[in-house]
Amino acid sequence: MLNQAIYMREALEEAEKAYALGEVPIGAVVTLGDKIIGRGHNLRETLVDSTAHAEIMAMREAARHIGDWRLNGAVLYVTLEPCPMCAGAMIQFRVQTLVYGAQDPKAGAVDSIMDVLREPRFNHQVAVVSGVLEDECRDILKRFFKKLRKNKS
Repeated sequence: MLNQAIYMREALEEAEKAYALGEVPIGAVVTLGDKIIGRGHNLRETLVDSTAHAEIMAMREAARHIGDWRLNGAVLYVTLEPCPMCAGAMIQFRVQTLVYGAQDPKAGAVDSIMDVLREPRFNHQVAVVSGVLEDECRDILKRFFKKLRKNKS
């Protein structure tokens, strides 16, 4: 559990980078063994790309790092429960385990709305650990949206 908190703090650092850019503050890191091989944060607005979610960015970097699209044995840490697109990408990248912080009741495709990652009809399933540093992961989102609402008033 200690390592999970360490890596989730790294994902939170990525979320802070997104926050600083005015992006929804979600961050992710990919580990293989005890090494971070990929990092990412939301860049949808910056790149004008709806697929530029933190998880996708981190998995792409990890795949480039190891020179293989298969992230066998990799663990993805992300501050918010993944959406259907990101959950599907985890299956395609063959991620072993997902560790996430806060649930996403509006778009979560792991525990909230549906469970894409453990669907037995797919050729690959992803193990899931949830609630790691949940309060911190939720707080950065609350802070961002509170600031956004204040700026719109």
